[in-house]
Amino acid sequence: MLRDTGATLSPFHAFLFLQGLETLSLRVERHVQNALKIVDYLVNNPKVEAVHHPSISSEPTHELYKKYFPNGGGSIFTFEVKGGEQEARKFIDNLEIFSLLANVADVKSLVIHPASTTHSQLNDDELLEQGIKKNTVRLSIGIENIDDLIAALDKAFLAI
Repeated sequence: MLRDTGATLSPFHAFLFLQGLETLSLRVERHVQNALKIVDYLVNNPKVEAVHHPSISSEPTHELYKKYFPNGGGSIFTFEVKGGEQEARKFIDNLEIFSLLANVADVKSLVIHPASTTHSQLNDDELLEQGIKKNTVRLSIGIENIDDLIAALDKAFLAI
């Protein structure tokens, strides 16, 4: 039965889950607001080769984004640092506030280098099929203060 239905939450864990659920909509709003501001920041950054977020009109999913997410959506996206893998890694190594984790959609902001972590089992052709280059960085934007996040990005870009 446990294998088929999963474990039963303890009363305390159920309480914690419900507490978090009550503020979910507020947290998602903050995720989306922060992500859109960071996308705009990255699009205008001279050290960024490309940004892949559905809010950008040149993205193939933009029309679906407008249709299904009129209030904005998507706090997880990728971008390419100008240069190669070394520049991407140096950027990540110097990025403060963001945690280096493969998780997504956490309350805190996260960063990862997909080519060497989450997709490391793929060869170069398979990576490109998935839209992942050696200079691709994935961000999962959290609910921290947007000015702090942008300051952290600025500092990391200065290091490359």
